[in-house]
Amino acid sequence: MTSDPDFALRQHAPAAERNREPILAVLRDVLPARGVVLEIASGTGQHVTHFAAALPALDWQPSDPDAGARASIAAWTAHAGLANVRAPLDLDVERTPWGIDAAAALLCINMIHISPWSATLALFDGARRVLGAGGILYLYGPYRRGGAHTAPGNAAFDEQLRNRHPAWGVRDLEQVVALGDAHGFDCGEPIGMPANNLSLAFTKRK
Repeated sequence: MTSDPDFALRQHAPAAERNREPILAVLRDVLPARGVVLEIASGTGQHVTHFAAALPALDWQPSDPDAGARASIAAWTAHAGLANVRAPLDLDVERTPWGIDAAAALLCINMIHISPWSATLALFDGARRVLGAGGILYLYGPYRRGGAHTAPGNAAFDEQLRNRHPAWGVRDLEQVVALGDAHGFDCGEPIGMPANNLSLAFTKRK
């Protein structure tokens, strides 16, 4: 039996363990040196605590609409003993206000394909409100390019998602970039990631 009182609360996602280092390598290049970083749909909290430990000059604000996820985030933060991670917000991108007025950067990892397109619209609308000029919106996940899947595994994953919920699915990269442009964001060159995923870093124009 473990003596860790928060062990049962700390949820574990194997994918978060696998992709946290490749994502961190990109974040080191694209995030500002200081400021508040808002993470949307933080899930288990494994990502935010890993990033906060590696980038201690940043002030991290996790969030999730699920109470169990928020408990897991808080438990991971306590376990890591991190002072630069705030208490998680109960934040649903489609529900306003978000509960935070300003941030230097916004992260959203593996959400837009496991939510309806309306959530992506709300994400960019909220990012436009919260981020100032030069603010960074970072997205990670699988995408179609030119209307086609980039790997057979992504096509199978897309089918699984749509079977779970018809409004879910792997999004078209060009449509997401165009949405960002319409909301005042320029997208840098997509960065290839493990398991046929991409990192997208958007910069707010003004």
